Amino acid sequence: MQSLIDHARSFHQQVATRRGRFSPPQPGSRPQAIFVSCSDARVVPALLTGSAPGDLFELRTAGNVIPPHRMGRLTAEAATLEYAVVVLGVPDLIVCGHTRCGAVRGRTSGRVLRQAPTTRFWLLHTHRWRGIPERAQEDPGRSHLVAQLDKLRRYPWVARRLANGTLRLHGWFFDVETGAVWRHSPDTGAFVPL
Repeated sequence: MQSLIDHARSFHQQVATRRGRFSPPQPGSRPQAIFVSCSDARVVPALLTGSAPGDLFELRTAGNVIPPHRMGRLTAEAATLEYAVVVLGVPDLIVCGHTRCGAVRGRTSGRVLRQAPTTRFWLLHTHRWRGIPERAQEDPGRSHLVAQLDKLRRYPWVARRLANGTLRLHGWFFDVETGAVWRHSPDTGAFVPL
C-alpha cells in the first residue's frame, strides 16, 4: 500500500512536468469510446490503449458482465452505458474480455464462488450464454465476451445508434500473459489479431 500512497503524493509533480499528457479535456469534448472491461487488476484500459485522461469512459465489472436489459430495472452498468451512449454520444463501444478470468472460470466450472455469495449471485443471474458453442481449445472468455456483445445489442439506446450508424460495437479479447489483443469478427464469429 505504501507504494500506492507514495505515487499519489507525488502525482501532482508528474502532472506539472507533463502538462500536455495530463491536461483535462476541453469543454465540449467527448471520450473517444466507452471501454467495458473486467475489474481484474491485470486489465488496465489506459495502458492497453495508450489513452490519455478524457479519451476513455470506463465501465469495469466482475467478468466484464453486462446485465440483460430490462425496463424498470436499475443497474449501475445500464446507467453508465446510457450516459456514455446517449449523453456523451461516444462513437465506439468496446467490450474487452481477457484470458484467465476468474469470474468466467467460476461461472463455467460449476464451482461458482461459494465463499462470495454476492459475486456468485451476480454471475448466475446476469449471465446468459445464449447457446454459444464452446470449442475445447478456446478460452471460455471468448464465448462469454460474445454473450456480452449480444446483450448490449438489446439495449434500446445501443440498438438505435447501431442501426443509424452512429455507434460501432467492438469485441476485444486481451491475453494477459502475452499482451496480444484479438478482435471478434461478427461476420465470421472468429477472433483475429487486432
